[in-house]
Amino acid sequence: MKRRLPSSLPDLSEPPSPHKSQHKRVLSEEERALWDSVARQTKPLRKKSRLAKTSLAKASAAKPLAAKPPLAPSSSMQAVAKPAAAARPKPSPPPAQPGKPAAPPLVAIGRRGRSRLSRGKDEIEARLDLHGMTQIRAHHALLGFLHRAHSSGMTFVLVITGKGKVGSAEQERGVLRRQVPHWLGMPEFRALVVGFEEAHIGHGGEGALYVRVRRARG
Repeated sequence: MKRRLPSSLPDLSEPPSPHKSQHKRVLSEEERALWDSVARQTKPLRKKSRLAKTSLAKASAAKPLAAKPPLAPSSSMQAVAKPAAAARPKPSPPPAQPGKPAAPPLVAIGRRGRSRLSRGKDEIEARLDLHGMTQIRAHHALLGFLHRAHSSGMTFVLVITGKGKVGSAEQERGVLRRQVPHWLGMPEFRALVVGFEEAHIGHGGEGALYVRVRRARG
């Protein structure tokens, strides 16, 4: 059963000051019961809020701060860095070393020069006989012979290859007859030789060659 409240309630916010009245008012039984009922329903808000703040501060202090991961460079920064790397000057290639001058082409001795040699008007200063040699040995012998003639300042020499016949013991010499003109056209020989011509029959005919030696540069 609900209890009726009096129509006029006393002001309980602050107790009566002794300076306002010298007589102290005593609460009635009904007023005291009402005060006790209001006091039981009142909750201390400030105390709980302080406890909540204290527990929150302790929890935040106990929790370690997570390390922030390093920031990755943005795409704009990468776009700026790439042109800077590409703008570096490339090292210049080393200067090309001058190569050896190409050997000059062969020049034929000609009909007149061949005639002068056959008549003895131009002296044949040395001769080389390749009879009985293999191709390898003949190649080395011919190259060494022309080097010596070139360094000695000779002008005309005679190289004997032999005519040779297919199917006979002279077959290797027949190969030399075909190979020696080919060798003389190679760069290593053109540096030593001006030209060559088939010899006169008196000097071996088809089995020999007049060779004009290139003069050494002084």
